[in-house]
Parts: sequence; structure tokens; C-alpha cells
Amino acid sequence: MTSAPDGPAVDADEPAERDGEAAADPFIQPVPAEDDETAIFPGDTGTLPAAVRQSLVRLLTERYVSAARQPALWRTLIANQAVLESRLHDLFVHLVVDHDRGLAYKRQVREAAGETPVLLRDTPYTRTETVILVYLRAEYQREQGLGADEVRVDLESIEEAVLSFLPMGDGNRAGRQKEVRSALARLVRDGLLVEESQGRYRVLPVIEVVLSVPRLEGLVSWLTAQVSETPADRATDVDDPDDVDDADETDDEEDVR
Repeated sequence: MTSAPDGPAVDADEPAERDGEAAADPFIQPVPAEDDETAIFPGDTGTLPAAVRQSLVRLLTERYVSAARQPALWRTLIANQAVLESRLHDLFVHLVVDHDRGLAYKRQVREAAGETPVLLRDTPYTRTETVILVYLRAEYQREQGLGADEVRVDLESIEEAVLSFLPMGDGNRAGRQKEVRSALARLVRDGLLVEESQGRYRVLPVIEVVLSVPRLEGLVSWLTAQVSETPADRATDVDDPDDVDDADETDDEEDVR
């Protein structure tokens, strides 16, 4: 103990108190996991609440988020749009929110300075899948123009559309029908269609984003030209519709991955 001039004795090993309050600890003490509201698992150093993390994961793993089909997820996304955008930007990915259509999806950053890693990679659509996409987009546009709130198509009409563009010169009808069913299964998985009953599908609004009107017109022209050519004249690799004609793409067309 030492004696301070004109004052009480003070312990030299302890910080002095001011106005009855202890001096602040200069070191940041770790917060126990049980007291950290954002901690979800032992050792968790994340800073986002659980619901926002789930929204981020769904954005990364799903093709898109729909306000109509996923209302709770949509509300979380909109309320936390700024922080979700920031996290995606760290990965060179844009967040696109289309309020008119009630859709949110991601798009690979292409305009960054220097070389950037590519996180989002597309699996090319087959020729049959491309024909079905064109048919679905055309039907959606036509029905919407007539005032329809929802657009539905049946398996038979889809098969007829495929056969009109891809005649059975290189296979039998059963084989082509199998291709159509396989293609439809993929489009359902991608969230472009909903199979409401056997052989009956509802076309979802995201089809407008996947195929813009200029892109649709370009693909129709390309498919029509393919029909008029002989099999020997046709390109052997047309699995990727993005390779058809880059000039048909516009700035309004987005990547929905």
C-alpha cells in the first residue's frame, strides 16, 4: 500500500476508481456461445442471424427465390437485401431483385477489373430442352397477352412442338417422347415448371427472365433454320443455346442460375 498526498491509501497494483466506477478493461473479453445471439454452433464466428444465413444459402443453392412460392424467405431477403448483396459481392456475384415479378436471383459478375474467379456455372440445355423452353416462353407470352393470370400446358402439346422442330429422322417416336419427359423433369427441377397433375404443367413467371423476347425470337429463327437444313448440314454441338447467336442477347436479359 502507498500513501497518496492528502488522500487515502491506494493499492498500487489495482487501477484507481473514478466517481465510484471501475476503470474499463482494455481487453475485449470473448462472448460465451450461450450469450451470443448469432452463434448457431460451437465455434461459430458468423455475424448474421440464422434466418439471414438461410436466405444466403438458398440464394446460392437455388435457381431463384419467389415471393409467391416462398413468402417468408422473400420477406427475410428484402429486409436484409443490403447485407446479402454485400456477402454475394464478396464472391463476385450480383443479387438481382425483380419486385414486379416477385423474383430474386443471382448473376455472375462479368464487369470487374482484372481476372475474377467464376462461381456460377451453367449446365447447357440439350436441343430438346431448348425447343421446350422456346415453346413454353411463346405460350406464356401468348396467354399473358390474352389476359391469363396463369399459363398451363399439357404433355401432348409439348411433344407436338418438339416434333415440329426435331423430326424423327434420327430416331423413333418412343425415343423422342422419352427425351421430352427427361427434359421436362429437368425444367421442373430448375423451377421453370410445376407438374400439377400427370402430363399437366404450369409455367412459372421466371420463364420471362430466362428467355427475353429478343432471345426468344433469335432462338425461333435458329430452330426454323435447323429444320430446313439436312441432318448433315446441322451443327453437331448445339447443346448450349447461348452459342446460337450472341447478337440476340440484350442488356435486359439476366442469368438465372
